[in-house]
Amino acid sequence: MNHLIKSNMEEIIKEVASLLAASKHIVAFTGAGMSAESGIPPFRGEGGIWNKYDPESLDIEYYYRHTQQSWSIIRKVFYDYFNNSEVKPNPGHEVLAKWENDGRLDCVITQNIDDLHTVAGNTKVLEFHGNMSRFVCTKCGKKFPAKSIKMTYLPPECPECEGLLKPDFIFFGEGIPQEAYYGSIDAAENCDAFIIIGTSGQVSPANMIPGIAKQHGAKIIEINMEPSAYTKHISDYFIQGKSGEILPQIDALI
Repeated sequence: MNHLIKSNMEEIIKEVASLLAASKHIVAFTGAGMSAESGIPPFRGEGGIWNKYDPESLDIEYYYRHTQQSWSIIRKVFYDYFNNSEVKPNPGHEVLAKWENDGRLDCVITQNIDDLHTVAGNTKVLEFHGNMSRFVCTKCGKKFPAKSIKMTYLPPECPECEGLLKPDFIFFGEGIPQEAYYGSIDAAENCDAFIIIGTSGQVSPANMIPGIAKQHGAKIIEINMEPSAYTKHISDYFIQGKSGEILPQIDALI
């Protein structure tokens, strides 16, 4: 049966709930769409950050050569705008945290650099692109909570060695953290249900992870506002809508 062409969304949600209830190893793979439901704008597409700012500001070499110019944009976008009291986990985040606590969810693989999964209660989070809630020293390598850094200082310096600090997320020109990279592959290879949430599948190399899960026999469940690069190629179930609305509906049926 081709689940992608079923018109009755309620039936699809019931089937997905039954599938997840019977699954022993579930992995969630989240992208910008999930964070957008909490008020964080995406980088790409309509209303995206790169429509307002030059992506070069997040190039690692540019950060080293033009630190003050780069930092002024980073501070404005990530720490003045994102980091406010109105940005909170949405019901979708809360369901994933509940599933981990219940022993149902193995881990979350996220492309997002916010801390919303952790704030919601997930502890097994593979941060494919790092996390803006930490800073790392480019000289001594020590890491510090972003809340401990005085954002008024431009550029920020390491409180230990006075080296240059940078947000602990991946800049253009940097490699993916090995622990997150290999951990994501391992999780994809060993799950029997893989949930794609709020991602278009356009960002490499993260976009290869769902395909690995498919190749190893996992059922692919996709929750997205619009069809993605995965929908017609690997998704077994496509549920169109907001994860903050769909995940609670699924959870209520498990």
